[in-house]
Amino acid sequence: MDGMDAGRRLSLGQIVHILRGREAGKVAIVIGYSGPGFVLLADGDKRTADRPKKKNIKHIQPTNQVADEVARSLAETGRVTNAKLRYALNQYCRKQNQGKWKGE
Repeated sequence: MDGMDAGRRLSLGQIVHILRGREAGKVAIVIGYSGPGFVLLADGDKRTADRPKKKNIKHIQPTNQVADEVARSLAETGRVTNAKLRYALNQYCRKQNQGKWKGE
């Protein structure tokens, strides 16, 4: 499998964990593709939709969560608001923390 195939397996609106670089340990959303093996990531806060981060797909870990509202907005208009990105990531993080604390 080449880098392009792996990049296309990541869908628009998919939430990913960043593994390498300055933003390692944070989560972001795929908002576009940038050549073979690269995607554009944004979180709506430090990385806005206007200035996404170009990231090698080898340096991120995809989750099985897709932010439906973000994906729909990107499909319809080709753009997404920073508020939608922040909201989707906030909901994802809440859901993840809820699962960790549920048994305690």
